[in-house]
Amino acid sequence: MQLIRGQHNLYQHLGACYATIGTFDGLHLGHQAVLKSLCEKAKAANLPTVVILFEPHPQEFLFPEKAAPRLSLLRDKLIHLRQLGIDKVVCLRFDLALARLTAEAFIEEILIKSLNIQHLVVGDDFHFGSNRQGSFSLLKSYGEKSGFTVESTQSLIYENERISSTRVRQAILQNQFQLVEKLLGRKYSLQGRVHHGDKRGRTLGFPTINMPLPKKMAVQGVFAVMVKGLNHLTLKGVANVGVRPTVQGVRRLLEVHLFDFTDECYGKNLEVIFCHRLRDEMKFASLVDLRSQIAQDVENAKHYFNEMNS
Repeated sequence: MQLIRGQHNLYQHLGACYATIGTFDGLHLGHQAVLKSLCEKAKAANLPTVVILFEPHPQEFLFPEKAAPRLSLLRDKLIHLRQLGIDKVVCLRFDLALARLTAEAFIEEILIKSLNIQHLVVGDDFHFGSNRQGSFSLLKSYGEKSGFTVESTQSLIYENERISSTRVRQAILQNQFQLVEKLLGRKYSLQGRVHHGDKRGRTLGFPTINMPLPKKMAVQGVFAVMVKGLNHLTLKGVANVGVRPTVQGVRRLLEVHLFDFTDECYGKNLEVIFCHRLRDEMKFASLVDLRSQIAQDVENAKHYFNEMNS
């Protein structure tokens, strides 16, 4: 799969294509239905598939305080898109210039001129362009005069409710990770590269692997987790997602303490699977209190996994 970053690099894309556009946060089963339809039609036409993404999410740029927390990082999306058989991903930087681009200009400059789209698949609630003025009907009218077709896919329903990123976020907030798995078609996880931390976990007796995260994530607090990517094993542990208020932290981190694992793993790409929420992140009066709570979190996570295996 080819990744093309930025509109200025669209010269790397040559020839016609079948495409879809969206943020695809979480890549749930509804998104997957759109992508499946795209792949089937592109294969029949013998043309490559292109997924157009935006970074940051438009809502994060336009309304950072009101934007919904993220379900997935760009790395997560790229991994899942590759697994779904997508040929190319165009990642457009969402900035002021793109925010001001009218829907008509977006169609003409990006979809037609740069990508030579032959067929476009979008969700039934899709809007785009300045002030979200672009719609399915606008795309269809442009397609009729410019030579491309447009298809709108219907929402996917599970247990009488539409599958959406919002519903996945709500299920995570309610600690309903079995429902999350049903909506995603897989367990909920984040994937990333292990970074050096401040080594404070070692001094507390609970060394952690650390991954930086965006400011707003759908998962917050302390979780029982499983980790893949180390020695072909699936390891269990306890994770904290937050800013570490006890030590006046400011950056949002995913910190994972693994049971029965002490090897170095800096630079490795890991998948952290969230299984069960244990508690909120909180500020403690001292490091002694923090250490005591982490010990209790470890016991609670181990108890959860024992219960699940019994």
